[in-house]
Amino acid sequence: MINETFVLSARSLKKWIRNPAAVVPGLVTSIFYIALFGSSFNPTNLIPSGSGASGVLTSAFGGAPTYITYLTAGVICLILVFNMAFGGIDLVLDRQLGFLNTLLTAPISRASIFLSGVFQNFVKAIFLGVLTFLIALVIPNGLELPSGFTVVDFLGIFLAFSLLGLGLSSVFTAIALSVKSIDSLVAIVNFLTLPLIFMSNALFPSSSFPQWLMDIADVNPISKANEAARLLIINGSLSSSQLSTFTGDILYLAGFVVVFGLIGYFAAIKALAPK
Repeated sequence: MINETFVLSARSLKKWIRNPAAVVPGLVTSIFYIALFGSSFNPTNLIPSGSGASGVLTSAFGGAPTYITYLTAGVICLILVFNMAFGGIDLVLDRQLGFLNTLLTAPISRASIFLSGVFQNFVKAIFLGVLTFLIALVIPNGLELPSGFTVVDFLGIFLAFSLLGLGLSSVFTAIALSVKSIDSLVAIVNFLTLPLIFMSNALFPSSSFPQWLMDIADVNPISKANEAARLLIINGSLSSSQLSTFTGDILYLAGFVVVFGLIGYFAAIKALAPK
């Protein structure tokens, strides 16, 4: 099953790499999200110069030196969500073109079809996530890392994003294997993605939300990934209380992967079963 998963994943990733029309928009989108969201949605732009913009960042945005520093984690999550959601289009095309039916008649495990979909979407999204992080570092007035930031901190950031990505990829891959047309997939993911983003702390701190929305945001896995990543992005070395929060977020995300990975697996196997 491992070899089958690897071969199917490699096929999809080669198609993606060899198709500039599939890769370039993802690269440009990273720049747009960081530069445009970071500039147009920056709340400190509303504060007159010298009137305490830095105090707003310190109190409302966890001590981030710039709004883009706060926003970077949210934009990476946004990139993950949209790439996981729409990454299943290839699987729907495989069904429509008959390739999926060929796989279903071949002597391979149906689990490998599901796992390859999860893995190839995960690799694409994490690649774009790393690229977004690097872009945020080089744009003017962009991401400012603390002086004590290390490779371990970077790995901790992308541990949180990786767990979020695996859980999301499991769900959206199962959805892609269950629908019969691209129109159906697009309708479903459009219904799901925007609420996931806006009911989280991706763009603004959840403390500014009304209570009912705050309660939802606090259990949203996107919020947990953002919180864990932002602790390292803003602080670098963590205090004992911050480390406790980071550990709790990582454990929450690990549980998210297990629960939604199993849900996605069984839903996909049911969708691939002979009718």
